[in-house]
Amino acid sequence: MPGLIGKKVGMTNVYDEQGKNHPCTILEVGPCTVVQVKTEEVDGYSAVQIGYGEKAEHRTTKAELGHAKKAKVATPVKMIEVDGFAAEVKSGDVLSAEIFEEGEFVDVVGTTKGKGFQGVVKRHGFGGVGQATHGQHNRLRAPGSIGAASYPSRVFKGMRMAGRMGNARMTVQNLRVIKVLKEQNILLVRGAVPGAKGSYVIVEK
Repeated sequence: MPGLIGKKVGMTNVYDEQGKNHPCTILEVGPCTVVQVKTEEVDGYSAVQIGYGEKAEHRTTKAELGHAKKAKVATPVKMIEVDGFAAEVKSGDVLSAEIFEEGEFVDVVGTTKGKGFQGVVKRHGFGGVGQATHGQHNRLRAPGSIGAASYPSRVFKGMRMAGRMGNARMTVQNLRVIKVLKEQNILLVRGAVPGAKGSYVIVEK
């Protein structure tokens, strides 16, 4: 499906004609440059490679630099492949927020905030061992038993335990586009989007 790369700016709220308040996420979407158009004949599949931003040349590998120079565009900071409009664009074209319309629904892909190594209470919502009295010592946030003894003599896969939390790719589906500011390449979508302010997102139609 067609989509664009952008950044999460922050959150705000918008009132509609009935006076209802809608919490919205502000997304700066595009402008994205078409770096390569892949075709069935040459590449075996149809897709469009788009890039966002501009990377400094001294931070660019020779492979990235050559790939961008072939399309006569600046080396993008982030690059993805999308499908849906391979027949409508060519290398060097610029795509902006104009491809989105108010009222339609989009999917937003982002990376959640990293929380580091967390225990079971924060990571999985465990209640802890229980009361603080009757000899309990430093057990309030402990996970408790993780299995039996001689059988099965192991811990089952998927056991909810402490570990790294967050910093994972996440897709939020069916967010309604409340407003499109085409001049500023800004989208206002109803609801929350994963990631911190300034993090990269992919908005798909």
